[in-house]
Amino acid sequence: QVQLVESGGGLVQAGDSLRLSCAASGRTFSRYAMGWFRQAPGKEREFVAVITWSGGNTYYADSVKGRFTISRDNAKNTVTLQMNSLKPEDTAVYYCAVHVAPWTVSAATSEYNYWGQGTQVTVSS
Repeated sequence: QVQLVESGGGLVQAGDSLRLSCAASGRTFSRYAMGWFRQAPGKEREFVAVITWSGGNTYYADSVKGRFTISRDNAKNTVTLQMNSLKPEDTAVYYCAVHVAPWTVSAATSEYNYWGQGTQVTVSS
């Protein structure tokens, strides 16, 4: 059974940093792209960042490019999201997810079939 558990969220001030972690279990993840998504109140879930199976390529939403960094450790089955220079508009529940197909990467939420429970990030101004 695949399980994803996020941690590291919290309440910070604008300009601060947070590091989110996602611990994955239940399968071999080294063949799958893994992503971070977020959902703010009243809004749809949106793409934040994705990393390919080997970690060789990363992609970011324009809104976080240059501030967030995604990384993974396949030996530990973990993926992290380092968030710097946080803004109030980054406030959301953040989710990690695994792509439905191996050797495939995308930013579409519909192509991710395993999700964590989410971790709240709140950025005050």
